[in-house]
Amino acid sequence: MGRYKGIAIRYLGFLLSTLAGTAVDMLVLWLCSHYLFKGYYWGEYLLSPFISFECAVLTNFAFAYYSVWRDRISAHTLRSFFRHYAGYNLSCTGTFLIKMGALLLIERFSGGWDVLICNILALCVSGIANFVLNERVVFRKVDSK
Repeated sequence: MGRYKGIAIRYLGFLLSTLAGTAVDMLVLWLCSHYLFKGYYWGEYLLSPFISFECAVLTNFAFAYYSVWRDRISAHTLRSFFRHYAGYNLSCTGTFLIKMGALLLIERFSGGWDVLICNILALCVSGIANFVLNERVVFRKVDSK
């Protein structure tokens, strides 16, 4: 029971920290899709989500590194930060592909819902994959010998 309780608490922390990244994602997406690339399908549905995603990745990583998985970081150094960030960004690339696939499928089958609504639904789909990759790969628990 203790193991599952720990994972549940970590997942709740992950969900709460993800809210900040989601807010950044949605704000940047809105700015890009409604002002920078308005009226251009590739800009609204491909480039805007990519830019907003990368901004959210940095926000989410900062929360993950300093809060959610801080107990799994042996030394909080600049080298450690960038090493973990590289792995985090790589794992997020995989979840980004899941998110983009879901976003485009939702947009296609919805009959053209606004990109912001498609993005929220796609984030729900990719969120669980993101947590699992963080828990098992990026911030995996290292056994002490």
